Order: sequence, then structure tokens, then C-alpha cells
Amino acid sequence: MDFKGPWVRRVNKAMVGLRNAPLVGKLVRKGVTIVSYTGRRSGRTFSTPVGYQREGDVVSIQVMMPDDKTWWRNFNGEGGPLTLELDGTQRTGHATSHRDDKGRVTVRVQL
Repeated sequence: MDFKGPWVRRVNKAMVGLRNAPLVGKLVRKGVTIVSYTGRRSGRTFSTPVGYQREGDVVSIQVMMPDDKTWWRNFNGEGGPLTLELDGTQRTGHATSHRDDKGRVTVRVQL
């Protein structure tokens, strides 16, 4: 039995809850956003909380445990559109993913 799915859903739900919490939400939103994208194969829209860093119009997302996740693979090659919540507004951009020689994956979003 795979417990990873339910565990991940619980953690994601908790992160979304923290982002919206009255006392700590503002602090959490400085480093956690919600990304939304359309799956290349399924055509379905997905949303997931991720940690991020922003420099101007470029958002970098370091994918933790990338071999256990698939969402970032939607942005391999030429990449694709992605929406994320920044400063209380929905921002769209073009995302591309890159795996370095150590296996780390970064998704870069050009707003």
C-alpha cells in the first residue's frame, strides 16, 4: 500500500492552511506559493503549494525530492504556462524545469 499519496495531500493541505492563517499567513506567503498548471498528458488543472524565491520577474522553485514528484516534468524541454499566487494576486508566466548533475531540480518561471 502506498502511503505517500495521502501523506503528501495532508502536508499540502496544511501548507495551504498556514498560508491563509491570520497570524502566520503573511510570513508563510513570503516563501510558499500555490502553483497551478495544466497537465500535458491529462489536460487536467492541478494546484500545489511550493516553496519559492523571487528575483524581479523570475521565480525559482527548488523541487524537493524530485524523483518522488511528477508535476515539474510538465515543464521539461520548452516548458509551459504556469500560474502562481504572488502578493495576493494570480501571476502567469512561462516555466521551465532543469535537473543538474547532482539530480536537483529547479523550475524557473519567467513572469
